[in-house]
Amino acid sequence: MSKTAKRDINLSFFMFTANLQPGNEAYTEVIIRHIKAMTELGYDGFDLPIHPVQTTDHAAEVESYTRMRRAFDRAGLEGVRFTTNVGTTRTFDPTSPYRQQREQALAYLKSRVDITAVLGGASVMAGPFVFPYGVFPTTDDGDPIWSDALQEWLKPRYEVARPVLQELGEYAERKGVKLGIEPVDHWETPAPNMVSDVLDFLRGVQTAQTGLTIDSAHVVLGSNGPLVFEDNLRTAVAQKRLHYVHISAPDRGAVHDSWIPWGTFLRPILPVYHGPLLVEVFNAVPPFTNLLRLTRRKFWIPGEDEPEPGLPSAYDIAREGLATLEREIGRLSHTH
Repeated sequence: MSKTAKRDINLSFFMFTANLQPGNEAYTEVIIRHIKAMTELGYDGFDLPIHPVQTTDHAAEVESYTRMRRAFDRAGLEGVRFTTNVGTTRTFDPTSPYRQQREQALAYLKSRVDITAVLGGASVMAGPFVFPYGVFPTTDDGDPIWSDALQEWLKPRYEVARPVLQELGEYAERKGVKLGIEPVDHWETPAPNMVSDVLDFLRGVQTAQTGLTIDSAHVVLGSNGPLVFEDNLRTAVAQKRLHYVHISAPDRGAVHDSWIPWGTFLRPILPVYHGPLLVEVFNAVPPFTNLLRLTRRKFWIPGEDEPEPGLPSAYDIAREGLATLEREIGRLSHTH
């Protein structure tokens, strides 16, 4: 099977960093070197993390990414496609009960749409951008809120967030950017955790520009079984809300030898989704070592780290991940 004729496959820059450091010209050159190496391996595009900064000067942020894109173009990367990964924070929280804070969150998220448009043009902004990532609710006494109590706590938060995501979707449509809310496992963030959670939330958001990202790791680790998954998939496709698909191992490491249930996950997706597939490997780089509590060694990064004899490099893992995904696409496409 010809990959370029059938499917575009992107690589997550979480392999290398969670912060592109826009404005750091020396690090931009490092990024360019990695992009060139990965395109030589056969990747069609890249998913770039847009680091949250506690500032309301979003115009300056957008300009810093604009300069980065110009540097990419000068380096001969004009034809490379980019998507982005975005999360919300305690400061920029669209679920806040306080209107002013929700307005700040909307301005923040609009700036991330602008950055996505600058970097990738008509592209996709994906990630956990409803509830602040990694921020867990507590009672006034500091006790964690879980189970039924958590579901009740979430209801009014979802309600006030829907108008924010509606307006954001309308703004993103004008920019040509699709939004893919990503459900993330319950030990990483309180909600939404499952594909069905995002679909329930989206019932109150009219624009289909605000849609869904499906990630194999989260489907395997934190959702219902294959029958519910296929039903959710049909709903997302019927609503034209399936905007991105991530291929990630349950341990968030190497894809090529992992517990990804290729047939169960990918077979129902391939006939109905024709956008890019993202190979997403979380390398043991800050802040993932703490956020994901990674115990495995880092995949050493060529040009940044000293080679580790006997250990794979980030480039090795990326190469094997691409080859594995191409092989599984070909195998499953022939079994339909």
